[in-house]
Amino acid sequence: MLKSTDRIKATHAGSLPRPEDLREMVVARGTGKPYDAEALSKRLKSAVKEVVQKQIALGMDSINDGELSKISFTTYCNERLGGIAPREVPAGTGPTARSINGRDKQNFPNYFNAGGGRFNHSIQQTVYFATEPLKYIGQAAVKEDIENFKAALEGVSGVEAFLPANSPGTIEHWLHNEHYPDREALLFAIADAMREEYKAITDAGFLLQIDDPDLPDAWQMYPEMSVAEYRKYAEMRVDALNHALRGIPKEQIRLHVCWGSPPGPHVADLPLEHLIDLIFKVPAASYSIEASNPRHEHEWKVFEKVKVPEGSLLIPGVVGHHTTHIEHPEVVAGRLVRYANLVGKENVGASADCGLGMRTPTEIAWAKIGAIAEGAQLASKQLWGRA
Repeated sequence: MLKSTDRIKATHAGSLPRPEDLREMVVARGTGKPYDAEALSKRLKSAVKEVVQKQIALGMDSINDGELSKISFTTYCNERLGGIAPREVPAGTGPTARSINGRDKQNFPNYFNAGGGRFNHSIQQTVYFATEPLKYIGQAAVKEDIENFKAALEGVSGVEAFLPANSPGTIEHWLHNEHYPDREALLFAIADAMREEYKAITDAGFLLQIDDPDLPDAWQMYPEMSVAEYRKYAEMRVDALNHALRGIPKEQIRLHVCWGSPPGPHVADLPLEHLIDLIFKVPAASYSIEASNPRHEHEWKVFEKVKVPEGSLLIPGVVGHHTTHIEHPEVVAGRLVRYANLVGKENVGASADCGLGMRTPTEIAWAKIGAIAEGAQLASKQLWGRA
């Protein structure tokens, strides 16, 4: 856990910039194109070591492998779950055509019709279908992630180490059902399969970060739902996640939630106040939330009334992933002090809104990581009264 009695500690949300030579090989593997497996294995190991050292040099207290082996949530699912068949369909069609910009599209049709939103630019898209019983087939992949990370951590001390994995609900976002009797059965089948990955990470001694953008961002996908109906939808996905996490100590779990990664207005995002109790229903040592972007920065006010679960940490995002502005460390510090005054300075960590590796230019992403660490230092000086 990041909790401390003398300073606010710094982390990030998961993905970090990937070296270009590695990116080409990882994309080839993820898209079924030819690649040199031996060269990829060797470069992954060295790149993870590089990214670990970079995080430490910039002042991160909780670090990971940068998710360098994964190119996206969807290909990641296909690589690690058996019983899935990928098919190519025209973009915006097919059974999973619901958009995570769905409600915003109703309010800003010209923006989206003109190609606004990152996910509207492809002529073809891959749609994934559950065609038979799901099973976990990612043993070799997660073993490689764990071994590369352990090798990179040799000789390193004084940092917390975490590895991310997708939630069942987020995987279900992109998975069409052709086998199970209903979506609930599909959802819990994903949970049972992914439990093997969760256990592999925690059994290796790492903190498990569950990435769950599904909880807030699926609201945009179902414009016909009321808040009450959506809360039932979300609660089922929380129940599936908890089913997958059963028996794993909360001290080894960190939950990350956000409103999705696409650019756009986000005017129709579901307010945090409607979900915070469901987020806290997941037993976790810490909760990483999107808190710096202009549609959600004001939601610190939620914590004037809502308490963080006893013994857990709140990790607000204090830098954004969709702006190339590099937040001033004083801005970062101000955001952290605000949260510390609400939930207690020992109960706050510092992070990014979402992963910086896939969305932010490399040099700017690393500068934002540095701003998190520097801002946390400034906030600590203010909160603990040190010169």
